[in-house]
Amino acid sequence: QVQLVESGGGLVQAGGSLRLSCAASGRTFSSNAMGWFRQAPGKEREFVAAIAWNGDSTFYANSVKGRFIISRDNAKNTVDLQMNSLKPDDTAVYYCAVRFSAGLRVRVGEYDHWGQGTQVTVSS
Repeated sequence: QVQLVESGGGLVQAGGSLRLSCAASGRTFSSNAMGWFRQAPGKEREFVAAIAWNGDSTFYANSVKGRFIISRDNAKNTVDLQMNSLKPDDTAVYYCAVRFSAGLRVRVGEYDHWGQGTQVTVSS
């Protein structure tokens, strides 16, 4: 059974950093694109970042470009999101997702399996 478990969320002051990690199990993910999304209260889930199966290609939402870095370790079946220069607008539940097809995508519906999420709160 496919399982994605996020960790690393918490409370941080504006300007600070957090590193989220997603541990995948249940199958080999080394050939799949992975992504991070977030959902703030009262808002739809939105794309944050995605990474290709081999880590050579990445894509970011404009709102996080230059501040967040997505990376993966296929040997460990993990994908991380380094978040720097955090802003109160980054406050949300962050979700890891896997896409069982090739290619980087930004829409929620194009990902096949999701983790339960981890809360990130940025205070001003």
